[in-house]
Amino acid sequence: MPARILLIEDDARLAAMVSDYLGAAGLRVTTAGAGESGLDLLAHEVFDALVLDLMLPGIDGLEVCRRLRSQPGAASDLPVLMLTARGDSADRVVGLELGADDYLPKPFEPRELLARLRAILRRGRSRSTDVLRFGRLEIDRAARELRVDGEVRAITSYQFALLVALAENAGRVLTREQLMDQVKGELLEAFDRSIDVHVSRIRQAIEDDVKHPRRIITVRGAGYLFAKAQD
Repeated sequence: MPARILLIEDDARLAAMVSDYLGAAGLRVTTAGAGESGLDLLAHEVFDALVLDLMLPGIDGLEVCRRLRSQPGAASDLPVLMLTARGDSADRVVGLELGADDYLPKPFEPRELLARLRAILRRGRSRSTDVLRFGRLEIDRAARELRVDGEVRAITSYQFALLVALAENAGRVLTREQLMDQVKGELLEAFDRSIDVHVSRIRQAIEDDVKHPRRIITVRGAGYLFAKAQD
């Protein structure tokens, strides 16, 4: 399936040229002429990368990038290539600090834009494989970070490994012995604390109601099941 690109650019002529060029290269391009309309598209549709002009009417590209990176959910990790006509390198630095993956000064060669876009798409695909997402829950294996609604939740290293083992087997019941076997490379906290205690602590971090868990389900007499479908 071709990658979906959102181009936020107020210069209609440039947007049409870029859209045609990227389309001919096999990418699916959607365009927006302002920051507000671009953010609205990002809130309702799924894209693989964003090409973002710095100079926009209304809110500028820096503000679009800041809002994108601050919101919870998958869109906050969207690869961003920023376009700028400004000569001041400070704007580029600010853009990178706000979370842009790369920048390209105007005027630019469409071939270079395509090459840079393909590079951040590759990095984005690599990055996305490190994150397990279940509704509002994100498990970032590379960063060893647990997030709910974008907020980091604190659990121990052993509990994180236990959660990853459950999530990687979502929809399948795992016995306590199977869970201990899958996390045997971690510090063996399970020898002095039961799996049940660790699961209870994980639930405190990820469940909306620990008395009625919907993410980690206890299957009586069998073990635990991590729900595939979550809100």
